[in-house]
Amino acid sequence: MELLSTQENFIPNYKCDTRSNPVAVIGGPNSNVCLHMATILSNYKMPQLAYGSAPALDTEKQGAFIQQMFPNGAHQYMGILQLLLHFRWTWIGVVYLDDDNGERFVQNVLPSFSQRGICFAFIERLPKQGSSSAFGVIVGKGINMAVGIMASTVSVVVVHGEIQTMLILRILIEVWKFSSGQKNAKLLVMTAQMDFTSFPLQRQWDIDFIHGALSFAVHFKGVLGFHKFIQNRNPISEKEDKFLRVFWEHTFTCLLPDTKVDMANEEFCTGKEKLDTLPASVFEMSATAHSYNIYLAVYAMVHALQSMDLSKSKKKAIAGGQRGQRGQRKKFLTELPWQLQCFLRNVSFNNSAGEKVSFDRKGALQAGFDIINWVTFPNQSFLRVRVGNIDPDAPQTFTIVEDAIVWPNIYNQSRPISLCNDNCHPGYRKGKKEGKPSCCYDCLPCPEGKISNQKDMVACFQCPDGQYPNNDQDSCLPKYITFLSYEETLGLGLALLALSLSFITALVLGIFIMHRDTPIVKANNRSLTYTLLISLLISFLCALLFIGQPEKETCFLQQLAFGFIFTVAVSSVLAKTIIVVIAFRATKPGSKMRKWVGKHLATSIVLSCCLIQAIICTVWLSTSPPSPYLDMHTMPDAIVLQCSEGSPLMFYSVLGFLGFLAIVSFSVAFLARKLPDSFNEAKFITFSMLVFCSVWLSFVPTYLSTKGKYMVAVEIFSILSSSAGLLVCIFFPKSYIIMVRPELNSREQLIQRRK
Repeated sequence: MELLSTQENFIPNYKCDTRSNPVAVIGGPNSNVCLHMATILSNYKMPQLAYGSAPALDTEKQGAFIQQMFPNGAHQYMGILQLLLHFRWTWIGVVYLDDDNGERFVQNVLPSFSQRGICFAFIERLPKQGSSSAFGVIVGKGINMAVGIMASTVSVVVVHGEIQTMLILRILIEVWKFSSGQKNAKLLVMTAQMDFTSFPLQRQWDIDFIHGALSFAVHFKGVLGFHKFIQNRNPISEKEDKFLRVFWEHTFTCLLPDTKVDMANEEFCTGKEKLDTLPASVFEMSATAHSYNIYLAVYAMVHALQSMDLSKSKKKAIAGGQRGQRGQRKKFLTELPWQLQCFLRNVSFNNSAGEKVSFDRKGALQAGFDIINWVTFPNQSFLRVRVGNIDPDAPQTFTIVEDAIVWPNIYNQSRPISLCNDNCHPGYRKGKKEGKPSCCYDCLPCPEGKISNQKDMVACFQCPDGQYPNNDQDSCLPKYITFLSYEETLGLGLALLALSLSFITALVLGIFIMHRDTPIVKANNRSLTYTLLISLLISFLCALLFIGQPEKETCFLQQLAFGFIFTVAVSSVLAKTIIVVIAFRATKPGSKMRKWVGKHLATSIVLSCCLIQAIICTVWLSTSPPSPYLDMHTMPDAIVLQCSEGSPLMFYSVLGFLGFLAIVSFSVAFLARKLPDSFNEAKFITFSMLVFCSVWLSFVPTYLSTKGKYMVAVEIFSILSSSAGLLVCIFFPKSYIIMVRPELNSREQLIQRRK
């Protein structure tokens, strides 16, 4: 109200002269002060400079006459977010002052923090500082709040407040220390609007609660001559400075000689007290960010006045009008307030530190923010150490020197960890906890075949082709190439088994050749017997094609030899079976089947079956032939080098035709097993086909359920076992008679047995 009155006349809106009329107002640092200032002074179109945080203005008219000596607040909030993300402080607490700015921070800013992965253990509102009873209200409401904050699991608390918030914080922390006997265990991250202030009764309180704290501050540099100016202040010689006198008495707990109070038992101030002897918690000798803003505000106003005066002088010079200096100054001051605003909005100058001072189009100071680390000492002093900054032109550009930061003592000079739970180590992924914020999660092991190679990964991923997860599932190892080789036990064993069976088959063939004129060899077509033994011998040897490193030629020969040789063997068995049936029927008197008995029938059966299989194999090998193939996925830790079937349809067509021949042979032999003929092989063929069909029927599911080189081993084993079944069931009984019971190998014995 005094601003709207003439000096020494407290009559608002009444001005009888131009004495001491204010042309502008610098106010702050509390946003509420700036708001009330703008509410009244904007009606008079009086320019205002607010050096504290931006007030929440109600109308555009208020904003038109107020300039902010404070940068865009959104830049500061972006810096706080960048700071939290840089140190991975995702589980934090928030304390804010109960005012309009605090509510805007909670409603508009904190949701954007949540979108970037920040979670809040609590969001507490500090009580307002109001009347003289505020101390009791703060203590009453703050006890439960302090207990809840200190008991929480967060290590970092973001404090959004004004310059007086530090007073409230100190009270809350002191209450906590008094009730629990413990010291502050939280790292504070404070906004630039806050600063260190204290009541006289807090003078002896510890200040270690801000040791290691981080805060933001409007970028500033030291003011030239400020320290010397402070040292030379003296309330005795500067009696007109009433503020200095009150401050001096409170600071040094003494009374000035001309103080009109009861001076009993009180010490007098001598005027020789030195401000630089006081600890920083009582008085700082260097300019703070707030005082630097006041300094800039004064100079901004001076430059605006100078620009306005210069502009009017030029206009008058152009018009050619000359008036007395006194008259010009009187009119200048009369027209000044509302005209000054446009010059103030466009002011731009370099201060004594060489930094440019200007405002953006919204009236906010164009400046960045510094990141301050608070370091306290036992003598109640502290330092503000600049450890980083935010570029005003690019608020996303965040710079910090982590090695220069002094952390709170409770963390043993290591960076605090503020997480809802421990990090998920590599090999694990994050899993959501029901009913908990996103920052609280379970650590689940990666599923088989997948890895995670960083902390706190949301999902595990598969290794690239040619690599597989290690046992801890936190990295990938190169796969080794594997195939069924002669060097390993399985391959060597199968090879020896194949050679052994080949040798036995060759031995049986030799026995039958040596005794080719005996009745038991001549029975049932001697040529078919030799053909079957030779095909079995080759089938045992073709198993060796499946062992060793697959090549294009070996893959081609594997399936060709397998399909064709087995067709010869099974068709020979079928021909033998049919000849048995025809031979029995042809012995009856008047039988017309005599003409079918002979070599031509057996040869026709074998050749026709081989022709059909040859056609299938030709189509297979000409359309989609087998070839070497690197199987990356079947084995988890190996690349399997094997022969692909090419066309699975053609592969199973070959097997199907072989199965058809085997089933026909089995059926005919089964029906002819009881024919009363000494030359009857139907029983032996029935058993051999039963073994053959059983092997290949079990082969298909076993082959499909086996992986890698063991698929090849299953195929080799099926070839050997089915061939061995034919050899044992058909030829071992005859070999036994030839070698052990030769007396049975005679025509008379056979005729006698037939009778």
